[in-house]
Amino acid sequence: MSTGLFPASAPYRPRITAIGSYTPERRLTNAELERLVETNDEWIVQRTGIRERRICAPEESTGTLAIRAVQNLVERYGSALDDVDLLIVATSTPDFAFPATACLVQAHFGIPHTLAYDLSAACAGFVHGLHTASGMIASGLHRKALVIGADALSKITDYTDRTTCILFGDAAGAVLVERDEARDAESSLLAYTAGTDGRGGPHLYRAVTAVSWTDGEPVPAGGKLMQNGREVYRFAVQTVPRASAELLEAAGLSPADVDWFIPHSANLRIIESACEKLGIPLEKTLHTIEDYGNTSAATIPLALDEGVRAGLLKDGDRLLLFGFGGGLVYGGLLLKWKELQPRV
Repeated sequence: MSTGLFPASAPYRPRITAIGSYTPERRLTNAELERLVETNDEWIVQRTGIRERRICAPEESTGTLAIRAVQNLVERYGSALDDVDLLIVATSTPDFAFPATACLVQAHFGIPHTLAYDLSAACAGFVHGLHTASGMIASGLHRKALVIGADALSKITDYTDRTTCILFGDAAGAVLVERDEARDAESSLLAYTAGTDGRGGPHLYRAVTAVSWTDGEPVPAGGKLMQNGREVYRFAVQTVPRASAELLEAAGLSPADVDWFIPHSANLRIIESACEKLGIPLEKTLHTIEDYGNTSAATIPLALDEGVRAGLLKDGDRLLLFGFGGGLVYGGLLLKWKELQPRV
């Protein structure tokens, strides 16, 4: 595990200056799932908290979700993109093995000069992308970054498997991270934590070309998302509160100092367990699990944007973002929020 403070000696201060999101129009309700697999609304809600999820139209993909989230950002904040010099798309469902989904976004918006690549860290992808972009800007290597979390999980979900098909949906969220040129600027990134336990890879995966794990153990299925829900749940309920507490301790803060907790929306029961162990009231949590399900790398920016739209986030609020997922990987960021200025 790697945990630390944002270095006070860093030459520049990154901060989030704009946000956008997109969810497909098609809703897949629990009642509809009852007609596909042996399940029911009460069972799904009790175990996950999910009531419905959004599903891509046939012509939609991760690339179109990402583009529409960025378009939403531009329309709301009037942000120019022609000087973006870093573009990261966190996704587990790229449209192509290559080119990267980030290249599709770059082409659509005609961004002339930018480093563009995809980041594969499953449901922790957006946090890792934001971590990376903030570090790049703080060091002076880049000035302006687009960080996007986008996944079209319906494309890789087996709708005959009731243990997974009830969980997943499609969405995208995007933030613009810029160098703050003000002389007295504070970094929005206060502290971070990240870790990996690759031994848990067989608990949550999608095989593309592999026929066996590196230790020779055969991969039992390919193409669709596979999950051992019990083991992933165990990893999450142990890791999220422990690593979050260590992150806060590194920053000299307590859970009471957190204004908003924004965990990955994998399962409401995981969020409730983490809140209870951390001592953070559920009412101080932003999540999207009930209406959108698990949208992987999109859950955290989607929840963040819902908080912005609702006027919940105020200048100086401390936000604790925490993602976890396939790898098994996790990442947490402690941010100091600066209120955004939408275009009038």
